[in-house]
Amino acid sequence: MAARSKARKRALDLLFASELRGESPTVALERAIADGEGPTNDYTAVLVRGVVEHQARLDELLSSYSREWSLTRMPAVDRNVLRLGLWEMLHADDVPDGVAVAEAVALVRDLSTDESPSFVNGVLGALQKDKARL
Repeated sequence: MAARSKARKRALDLLFASELRGESPTVALERAIADGEGPTNDYTAVLVRGVVEHQARLDELLSSYSREWSLTRMPAVDRNVLRLGLWEMLHADDVPDGVAVAEAVALVRDLSTDESPSFVNGVLGALQKDKARL
């Protein structure tokens, strides 16, 4: 697995676990770093901090593009993968949009429901198509 793919997986782990615990992902990240269990790839921290910083806008866009699926109705894995993928599309200039979508789909293929890959691909694909207007 490529280094950035591992960083995405670790960022997802932190976002998912912190959501289940009801704590800030940045607090979880800082605690992991302080305990010596922090991510080995700096991109993990970039992803977590980026999603937290822009979460309101990410959630607004995801809510409007995930037809008939509210964020709260989505599996937590899907919700957090969508946030990661959309953050990369909008803010990671060194990550091509297609790579952000493909990586998000790969994460849910391994970790979520059978329907999740097509759902994540559809939502992020629609956002990618409209990216210039966002």
